[in-house]
Amino acid sequence: MSKRLNRSSLDKQLGGVCGGVAEYLDLDPSLVRLGAILLLLVGGTGLLAYLVAWLVIPLDTCKSH
Repeated sequence: MSKRLNRSSLDKQLGGVCGGVAEYLDLDPSLVRLGAILLLLVGGTGLLAYLVAWLVIPLDTCKSH
């Protein structure tokens, strides 16, 4: 089974983007969220990237892991 990038329906604070990216990259979700916040503070790039990812990345269909 191939690995797919999905927004997380279980590990989410806002839209599940950071939780999904963390699961895909096998990282701690807190680290991904911290990176997103740092990008947000640097010219607002993180906000735009998060919004685009929220629209483009599909929500996972699995309700339990």
